[in-house]
Amino acid sequence: MSDQKENKQKKLNIQLDDETAQGKYSNLAIINHSVTEFVLDFVNVMPGTPKSKVQSRIILTPQHAKRLLKALNDNIHRFENANGKIEEQEKHSIPLNFGPTGQA
Repeated sequence: MSDQKENKQKKLNIQLDDETAQGKYSNLAIINHSVTEFVLDFVNVMPGTPKSKVQSRIILTPQHAKRLLKALNDNIHRFENANGKIEEQEKHSIPLNFGPTGQA
């Protein structure tokens, strides 16, 4: 088989519609797992809002979750090499009732 024919067979055609291309903002990720899958829920939590909605849910096999971890780690290293260290802020626990509270 020629190299040109092999390259054509290895190409992957990925489509991205306009709505998906806009993306979803998330400032909270909730990760759960079972023996067979990892579930990543991405949420946009806004201060003073009593409820937040999951913006996107991604379900991965354990093998794909591990590949995602490696790819993300590699990209963070490349980003930091080009732009400097990403500083972590103090860890704040997110209260489950992050909306306004009533007074008696």
